[in-house]
Amino acid sequence: MINTVPPRERLRVTEVFLSLQGESDSVGWPTVFVRLTGCPLRCTYCDTAYAFDGGQWYGIDDIVQQVAQYGVRHVCVTGGEPLAQKRCLVLLQRLCDAGYCVSLETSGALDVAGVDPRVSRIVDVKTPGSGEQGRNHWENLSLLNAHDQVKFVLCGREDYDWACTILREYRLADRCMVLFSPSKSDLDARTLADWIIADRLPVRFQMQLHKLLWDDEPGR
Repeated sequence: MINTVPPRERLRVTEVFLSLQGESDSVGWPTVFVRLTGCPLRCTYCDTAYAFDGGQWYGIDDIVQQVAQYGVRHVCVTGGEPLAQKRCLVLLQRLCDAGYCVSLETSGALDVAGVDPRVSRIVDVKTPGSGEQGRNHWENLSLLNAHDQVKFVLCGREDYDWACTILREYRLADRCMVLFSPSKSDLDARTLADWIIADRLPVRFQMQLHKLLWDDEPGR
């Protein structure tokens, strides 16, 4: 952390840590997570409320140097909502320039058009059960490609049926990988799996590996 870094070259960071990627198409890979501070959403099932505020200012070059110390190839920039800090785009570019396999976990409430095309954009479409359905930036879906992913966290049958409608209307399975995940406290994983199988959905069932291993322990 360097306080003398100009504002345009720094980000507020909650934590940087090494773990296994718990979701997305790179699940299981040792991954450095850069968790940025702040989020304009308040989803009912949020498990990272500790990242809503606080954190410390770090220069972007300092963050890249921290990532390098872990010696792994995969890096995930997450939050909070990382795109709430505009200079997140600079960090993503720097990480790509350094040769990392970079992913971005975003709520889908903010425009992803400016994200470096080398980054895998994982867009979390907010369902009715999240309490933040009205915050979806629907224009994002038309920007996605085979390098990106769409995630639906489902709280029950209403969310499932709603997500199936969005899947069809936007032809998401033709555009990118689609992930359906159960909200741990709201929907039984086997129930969701049975629904997907019964409907032959072109989606990937996903459980959060990190929660199975470490529950909701921060930094894991």
